Amino acid sequence: MKRLTVFLLIAVLLLGTGAVSARAETDKAAGIDYLALVNKLNSLPEGWEGALQTVTVTNSVGDEVEVETKAYDAYLALKEDLEENEGIYLELDSARRSVAAQQDIMDRFIEKYGADYAAKTVATPGFSEHHTGLALDLYFKLKGDDGTFTDVYYNEDMVQYPEVWEKIHARLADYGFILRYLNGKEHITGYGYEPWHIRYLDDVNMAMEITEEGLTLEEYLIGTKAPDVTIDLGKSEIFTEEDLSEAIVQIKCAFASWEGCELHSIRYSGDENCTEENLRWLNELNGDGNYTQVAEFLMNLHSPKEQFGAWEADTEYTDYEWWLARGEDSGWEIVTQGYG
Repeated sequence: MKRLTVFLLIAVLLLGTGAVSARAETDKAAGIDYLALVNKLNSLPEGWEGALQTVTVTNSVGDEVEVETKAYDAYLALKEDLEENEGIYLELDSARRSVAAQQDIMDRFIEKYGADYAAKTVATPGFSEHHTGLALDLYFKLKGDDGTFTDVYYNEDMVQYPEVWEKIHARLADYGFILRYLNGKEHITGYGYEPWHIRYLDDVNMAMEITEEGLTLEEYLIGTKAPDVTIDLGKSEIFTEEDLSEAIVQIKCAFASWEGCELHSIRYSGDENCTEENLRWLNELNGDGNYTQVAEFLMNLHSPKEQFGAWEADTEYTDYEWWLARGEDSGWEIVTQGYG
């Protein structure tokens, strides 16, 4: 199937730093705003680094970790609670990172996992919540019968223990923390589910409200819960549900940069579009792709209330196309998007 001109929304994706429309009052005694929103659209506030007070500690694998002081005190209380009551031994993987350190992480993830996985998982330098010192990445140690400990440190290993993370998450709000990147909220946060990434708010009641209502920090700050997104994987003889779900997470993470847009649904268009002709087309678009599989997804969304770039104002768009491809040893990549 020959494709016609693809309607690219570059202007939308290049939106500058977004301003939070409403923000709750917060304690700024330490010189920082504990509700500061740093994400794909909002960079670290000016003057933050000069006002930040931190402590540096060494974790169980010998890495130094720098943390905002009040967040660290809260972490220690959480750690003690989990050790005494659940037998879970927390450790800090990382917290505050400089822009240069964030760039190094991005480069390493691209080399190991590929550019699209890195874009989904690692924040753009300057737009990482880890610059605040309030975002903590956790890992844990398992205690053996002989009393020795084993570090469960790597992402691919940590996700094998959902029961451990469930117990950790249940106690976060008691100490002013929230789980930052929720499963299913990728189109809001811009990142896939990370059970290890928590955020300190310095307000237990606020953390409890956010947690109990299943909100992201973005939703809480604007005072509106985003509508549920309908996902239709259809029936495929080519891909598993896991394959298609991984592709949809990629799309949702990209959508998070479309400021003011509201996502309604995503559906797999069907195996009939996974043709050799479409595969050749995507390989031509990206000469370095070496793709072996192709899939198309269709999105329904609502545009911002005010006209911007390619969008008509306050309009429902249906069947907006996303074309993804992958190679034998690589994950899904968004190759192109728009209306054919």
